[in-house]
Amino acid sequence: MEEQKEHKRRVRYKGTHPRNYNEKYKELNPEKYQGTIEHVIQKGSTPAGMHIPILVEEILDFLKIEPGQNGLDATLGYGGHSSRMLACLQGKGHLCALDVDPIEMAKTKERLAAQGYGPEILTILHQNFANIDQVAAKYGPFDFILADLGVSSMQIDNPERGFSYKYDGPLDLRLNPEAGISAAERLRTVACDELEGMLIENADEPYAKEISKAVTRALRKGKKIDTTFALRDLIAEALDFLPKNEKKEAIKKSCARTFQALRIDVNNEYEVLEAFMEKLPDALAPGGRAAILTFHSGEDRLVKKSMKGLYQIGIYSEYSKEVIRPSKEECIRNSRASSTKMRWAIKAE
Repeated sequence: MEEQKEHKRRVRYKGTHPRNYNEKYKELNPEKYQGTIEHVIQKGSTPAGMHIPILVEEILDFLKIEPGQNGLDATLGYGGHSSRMLACLQGKGHLCALDVDPIEMAKTKERLAAQGYGPEILTILHQNFANIDQVAAKYGPFDFILADLGVSSMQIDNPERGFSYKYDGPLDLRLNPEAGISAAERLRTVACDELEGMLIENADEPYAKEISKAVTRALRKGKKIDTTFALRDLIAEALDFLPKNEKKEAIKKSCARTFQALRIDVNNEYEVLEAFMEKLPDALAPGGRAAILTFHSGEDRLVKKSMKGLYQIGIYSEYSKEVIRPSKEECIRNSRASSTKMRWAIKAE
């Protein structure tokens, strides 16, 4: 007699609104609950497990993609930008897409395949975009390249990834959880002055000294900082001296900056971006176009400096002297777009 499988009920939540990630089962099934998805987006929020692409029309307007061209999405993510670029190719040409995150890459590959984009027009590689030279040697040169440097909403919203102080979970922060060390492990070995420097360089944190002292003091006393809430609480404790009317907002901002600084450090983001920007021109075909989306001042400074320097020696024929920002309407629809800056460059022919 065939053994009956135990029936598992779908996760439900008490009250009228889901309180944690797993309870957002409707948002996590966009194919089945499209009405819920649209409702969440209309409120200016990003549905759980999804990512809303930013500056899509502005990117396409600059890249001027034509059928038959060869392109690269250096940061695949949820695939929103890729799907629009593939539509521009109209079944002719090819798009190569890279992602360092094996978890989200597999989901996006399946999603794009369901839209009809198979290997004849789309190649998806588990690859860090710092290795763009290796990718270009096999699949390039490229007529257009896009790099969206933001962390995907799917990563931010999933507590298991540890990217946000708003949700309790392991303090990980790795874009590729199969490589390198977690943020928790990094903190265990960092010296006080090194942590202070990291917070200043990676996030311009005004209370870097106070936070670094609180973290290293707690570790010396044997306290574990293995979860996002453990770090959040330490930051709150370090800023307890602030006036009551300023404290809540200051703690929120310092938490965001501290998590950003740690994420940049754990993933070697500046080193990766420098390598990418240095190799970018050789990956472009003559007259090829590149668009980069940045999300904080450190990234933007690095991209601007590289493009300006390569323009001055004639490698780029044009580059964006001013940034392109999302419209007010886009920021209302997608609050995570507000810090985005787009810069572009065109390779000399």
